[in-house]
Amino acid sequence: MAIAAELVKVVADHWWVLLLRGIVGIIFGALFIFYPGITLVALLYLFGAYALVDGVFALVQAIRLGIHSDRWWPLIFEAVVGIVVGIVFFRFTGLSALAVAFTIAVWAIATGIFELVAAFRMGGSGGAQWLLGIGGVLSVIVGVLFAVAPLPALLAYVWVLGIYAIIFGVMLIVWAFRLRSAATVVGAAPATP
Repeated sequence: MAIAAELVKVVADHWWVLLLRGIVGIIFGALFIFYPGITLVALLYLFGAYALVDGVFALVQAIRLGIHSDRWWPLIFEAVVGIVVGIVFFRFTGLSALAVAFTIAVWAIATGIFELVAAFRMGGSGGAQWLLGIGGVLSVIVGVLFAVAPLPALLAYVWVLGIYAIIFGVMLIVWAFRLRSAATVVGAAPATP
């Protein structure tokens, strides 16, 4: 029991970090919900920046590998794709959003079809193939929504991320205060920020 009490004390000493994370989560969640268009564009720019930077580093790695080996061409290809995708995401943000939406649509529909096939092929084994079937139907529905109405579907996706961030933020805040209370119960003096 002494180890558990010590662990609670150590974690509870930093309860305020969880509190701050929760507050930040709620703030970001609210921004996602109230400004979904701006959030979507920001996410696209962040991904574009990542792809571009990753492509540049892959290019540097390919060039350095090319000095020592003739197996550098896959990295060159990866670098070019990353750099092009990054530039496209910056230059054609609207087109990038549509590409992301249609990629999600194709993935969700394909996943749903394979889940449905698996559910029917499982027959009576496992006992829960109906859950897989429901998951397959839902995946196909989500895929069709992304294909038919890509931008509204992406905005809804941003809202879901916002709701998730708020729920997770509230959970972190509750956990922070519970840790703080637990620390006082076991005799630890909770630290303040």
